[in-house]
Amino acid sequence: MAKDNTIDYYLKTAWQSVANSYNQAASKVGLTQASGYVLINIHKEGTAVSQIASLLGVRSTSLSRMLSAMEKQGLIYREVSELDKRSVKVFLTTLGVEKREMAKGIVRDFNDYLVAHMSESERLKLESSLIKINQLSQKFFQDHIKES
Repeated sequence: MAKDNTIDYYLKTAWQSVANSYNQAASKVGLTQASGYVLINIHKEGTAVSQIASLLGVRSTSLSRMLSAMEKQGLIYREVSELDKRSVKVFLTTLGVEKREMAKGIVRDFNDYLVAHMSESERLKLESSLIKINQLSQKFFQDHIKES
């Protein structure tokens, strides 16, 4: 099977194209695709570093460098839990809230563009297919891990 006719090839290239588009748009407001995603997922009551790492699919230690850079930019601040010194929550600064709104606008604009250029049927089929691929992927690796 050639690399250019596997489902994962099309998924990877489509996501790379989306990520590149987001990076170009985000750079115009002083963000990256990843930092914008982090900002969008920080709640008013703070969000645990471990939860952000899980959303991004990275280890907490790998996330540390990005959070440090975002802290230096004045987008976020971190607080250690009084109850559990191992737990750290991330909060948005005023600038972080402003940049989050910009990031949300980029996501909305891109989504609106996609919706405008796809039929309702195409959009529903795509969503359904992606949900199914996600479920099958999880099941495959759960089954594969059990067999190993």
